[in-house]
Amino acid sequence: MHHHNHYYGQAHILARYAGLDDEYPPRLRGYLQHGWNIGDGWNPVHEFYDGAFRFTWSDAPRRRGHALGRRNYHSIGAPFLYLLDMEPEPVVVPQDKREGTLWFLFHGWEGGKIRGDHKGLIDEIRETETGPVTFSLYYTEYERPEIRRFYEDAGFRVVSFGRRGFSYEGTDPKFLYKQLAELRKHKRVAANRLSTAIFYGIAAGCDAAVYGDPMAMEGENPLFGGDNRIARLWPEMLGKELDLEAARATTDLELGVPWMMPPQEMRMLFDWRERV
Repeated sequence: MHHHNHYYGQAHILARYAGLDDEYPPRLRGYLQHGWNIGDGWNPVHEFYDGAFRFTWSDAPRRRGHALGRRNYHSIGAPFLYLLDMEPEPVVVPQDKREGTLWFLFHGWEGGKIRGDHKGLIDEIRETETGPVTFSLYYTEYERPEIRRFYEDAGFRVVSFGRRGFSYEGTDPKFLYKQLAELRKHKRVAANRLSTAIFYGIAAGCDAAVYGDPMAMEGENPLFGGDNRIARLWPEMLGKELDLEAARATTDLELGVPWMMPPQEMRMLFDWRERV
């Protein structure tokens, strides 16, 4: 099982949905897409062992992978969708109790830091958002005080949901649980790039926006086309006020709602069946 499958506790969520141990999820024989992706589900230089199964959230990455000559794809729906099913929103927290915006900064990773105009972004957020702002930083930025203090000094509440882990170490299996809980407190979700968090926010019932300095990341691979390609293919997902009907339709497709499966089918697909 590739350690990427554990990122954000996604394998743990799927194991729980399938009725198995979610503390120590069973081996998933292949590669699981761990974030929204405008390519075939993974970064352009990801290495796969021969014959590996590739489990994507939706059908579009499968089609793009086939165009590249790759095979063995199965579309299964994003683990976040299964989490939504298992963690229904409490009736005692009505929609009108939500307030403010949960704002996600485009983030780097262990091998690349972001660069951009944080002050200018803060000014634009203040001009745009009418309610309180909670600012979400990925741990790679949260642990850089020079970035975190920009947003703390601006008066924003700053949060981080934990580490995705590496080589099975340091994964916070409740990462997506904490993100979902925070999304459900807010009316809006926003970010400076179209990203996984925007789709999660819409799926969790938030209004959405994508605006501001998109920033740059050291070593960013332009092979998939970057922001220009996103603007061409997903224009309905960009702006300070989105057409929510269109955004929700796109979200359902990108997260893979039509490809979700019952627990029995998931156990069969992943070879998680009980041995007799």
